[in-house]
Amino acid sequence: MTEHTTFQVQRADHVGFAVASLNEALRFWVDGLGARLVRTGEMGGEFLGQVTGAHGAQVHMAIVSLADQTIELLEYQGVDRPSAPAKPFDPGFAHLALVVDDIDALLARIVAYGWKAQGTPQPIAGGARAGTRVIYVVGPDGATIEFMQPPTAVRDR
Repeated sequence: MTEHTTFQVQRADHVGFAVASLNEALRFWVDGLGARLVRTGEMGGEFLGQVTGAHGAQVHMAIVSLADQTIELLEYQGVDRPSAPAKPFDPGFAHLALVVDDIDALLARIVAYGWKAQGTPQPIAGGARAGTRVIYVVGPDGATIEFMQPPTAVRDR
């Protein structure tokens, strides 16, 4: 029989994205979205292998902050990577959702950084978020961000 222990999740700390090029990722997050670069660094060795399973890898990393969210960008070197990125509908795939005030202006801006909308923004038809326009965008590495624009009445409160 499994022993039951109690614990409590206290808070979310950050979201991380593996990227092909840390410089290009920083260009998008900092220049494109207006994130603040918090720090950069490197990781590797036994620590990295035990934490991530990427034994023998080196990671160039950066931490950025955007809208009270900490985002970790990780460029892994020395490990085999898939030739094609995962799709947003693949099991295990995750995305980050960000609320914006002008989804159309955002979509026009991020094209210059290689990010592509998966269609056109669609309004949520009913429920608590009725009228909120949403769209998935996929970056050059396959990372997905969902952008959400609340209706004007909610946004202006």
